[in-house]
Amino acid sequence: MPAEETEASQDGRKLLDAMRPFAEEYYIKSWWCLVSTLVILGAVLVLAAVLPWWPLRLAASIAGGLVLVRTFIIYHDYMHGSLLKGSRLARGVLYTIGLLMLSPPRHWRFAHNFHHAHVGKVIFPKEDEFPILISDIGSFPLMSTEKWRQASTWQRLRYRISRHPLTILCAYVTIFLIVSCIKPLVKKPRKYWDGAFSLLAHGGVILLLWLFAGFDVAMFSFVIPFAIASAVGAYFFYAQHAYEGLHILPTEEWTYSQGALESSSYMKLGPIMNWFTGNIGYHHIHHLNPHIPFYRVPEAMAAIPELQHPTTTSLRPGDILSCFRANLWDSRSQQMVSYRDASHSIEGRKC
Repeated sequence: MPAEETEASQDGRKLLDAMRPFAEEYYIKSWWCLVSTLVILGAVLVLAAVLPWWPLRLAASIAGGLVLVRTFIIYHDYMHGSLLKGSRLARGVLYTIGLLMLSPPRHWRFAHNFHHAHVGKVIFPKEDEFPILISDIGSFPLMSTEKWRQASTWQRLRYRISRHPLTILCAYVTIFLIVSCIKPLVKKPRKYWDGAFSLLAHGGVILLLWLFAGFDVAMFSFVIPFAIASAVGAYFFYAQHAYEGLHILPTEEWTYSQGALESSSYMKLGPIMNWFTGNIGYHHIHHLNPHIPFYRVPEAMAAIPELQHPTTTSLRPGDILSCFRANLWDSRSQQMVSYRDASHSIEGRKC
């Protein structure tokens, strides 16, 4: 192993050791976060159902969608083992939440753990497989400019669709319904049988609300909030691994800590959005140690200097546009480029 790799590995281990104390949860605080979030969520969704004026109902639906994002992060942290470990009650509550949110635990755990173990790592698919650079298991696929040149028209179209803003905007259907529930259930029904329960639970709630409370109640108190939460959550996940400054390491240089730090962004948000999103914007820290409870990641960043200089993005329009232009990895320039930039590069080489 080259000296630089050995040094990087040692630095990575020291950093992980320094982060370990922050993985200790505050059990009472964890319960408080779960219970208070569910109470707020219930109150906001009830308002969306009963308020008399539709603009107020829509505002409550939007607020409900944002609280659902926080609810999902709590489920996400529980699945990582960072919250309420060993509690049967928490397991029952949060597994039910996962099913209702079209994130059945069995497939979600597999796909998300795979993503964590391979973030920023180059894969080498077989010749008959989709020619991506970064796996699409639990993540958005990433293709290099070289593979883009080799790809067929259908493969390019498929890739564009998978990362298109409309796909993310419609994540309720495209990602959570189809990718998280239907595809795993169809491909491996014995392994991912809980996807059927997720579809039945989610669809059943919509049907019951529609039949017994009316179409408007079903829309404002359930469908719209879930659509908003899905779109927000999908964009956050996309932007945390597709941004200007992202770095993909060659397989021989890749380490877990470098993958987390160089292929995961820090999204600068205000305190309100940090509350709604469960501090998931501190994504480089989460990838380094997913066992740190979401309410302790700011504490870890403040205490450890090595965590304080990540590549950043935000919800400013310019940053959002920049993330959506980060389409392909150019190994020559060692940066993310747009489809247009890649096309110009190809034309330039032909000339």
